[in-house]
Amino acid sequence: MIYFSAVGMVNALGGQLDEIATNLAAGYAPGISQQSPWLTSKQPIWLGQVFSPLPEIPAALAAHRSRNNRLLMAALQQIQPQVDDAIARYGADRVAVVMGTSTSGIAEGEQAVQFSPQQDFPAGYNYQQQELGDPARFLSRLLGLSGASYTLSTACSSSARAIISGQRLIAAGLADVALVGGADSLCRMPINGFASLEALSADRCQPFAADRDGINIGEAAALMLLTREPAAVALLGVGESSDAWHMSAPHPQGEGAERAMRMALQQAGMVAEDLGYINLHGTATEQNDRVEAQVIARLCGNRVPCSSTKHLTGHTLGAAGATEAALSWLLLTRAIPLPRQDFSCSSVDASLGDIGLVTDEQYLAKAAILSNSFAFGGNNASILLGVPQ
Repeated sequence: MIYFSAVGMVNALGGQLDEIATNLAAGYAPGISQQSPWLTSKQPIWLGQVFSPLPEIPAALAAHRSRNNRLLMAALQQIQPQVDDAIARYGADRVAVVMGTSTSGIAEGEQAVQFSPQQDFPAGYNYQQQELGDPARFLSRLLGLSGASYTLSTACSSSARAIISGQRLIAAGLADVALVGGADSLCRMPINGFASLEALSADRCQPFAADRDGINIGEAAALMLLTREPAAVALLGVGESSDAWHMSAPHPQGEGAERAMRMALQQAGMVAEDLGYINLHGTATEQNDRVEAQVIARLCGNRVPCSSTKHLTGHTLGAAGATEAALSWLLLTRAIPLPRQDFSCSSVDASLGDIGLVTDEQYLAKAAILSNSFAFGGNNASILLGVPQ
């Protein structure tokens, strides 16, 4: 069995685990706010931002200076003792690094191309900063590792798939330990891209609400250390699928999403009713919430508490899978209530059917959580975490 030996994260809920746990319990996200001028139209937009101080990239790794990597460093610092211990114990060649991202250092590339063709790139710019493979490469170089190291980019399932890949590397004997997770930072290309798809909310996003009108993009980083050493929380099962229904829309009946969820349950030797909570992908777009609710209704009806946390973090794109798995880990390790779905501005969409959306104070009754991540192109992943028996 594979265990989560350490978890670190930063997002719109806060910069440290204690702060994130407190704000998650209260339903308060200090980093969610209306900002401008990210859009080319200059209209203000709701975003989830990390406002806590971020560490600086060492001078020796200046080619990797990006906000994305600084977010990763902030998460890494929270678990540095456990990572250092793993390297000392197993060796630098037996610690794998698998990251997920959608943006990497695109923000730094955007700043660079603002210069006219007659000007040199700004001081400090290096093309490596914006390569999609840079997050894993950066962490491996920072930690002096020589084991398997790569980055996945499958849109919003990227870092969930990084967790799955870490599990498989250990199971295959290619690594003893895997540092997995991901990061995405705010940048104009995806923000304006989602605007062109008419997928951005004009207000704070409202997953599963009748008046939902789109997502809030956020930034975040989350890192987990996977090992065979027994710990409080285990990776009980994983599932993934690729239905390739449409470039951006989910399969109308959620066939691929359901396969991923059932695969994770089967791998864990569980049924849906064994779950204490489902962290829904819940982007607050019309189609995503409708399709995911259909799948939950078929899988377990209203018998399992469920909610989306994207109104508290924003949709962190490639970092979403690891971020929400890390939030699930918090729920399993701390006595805090399940995240409530906020229907204070709009009532629940009654057409979605009767599923177990959390609207009042509830606590985890069963020590197993399924976390969903569904992405463009039909890339679906589900991570099942729980307290080992």
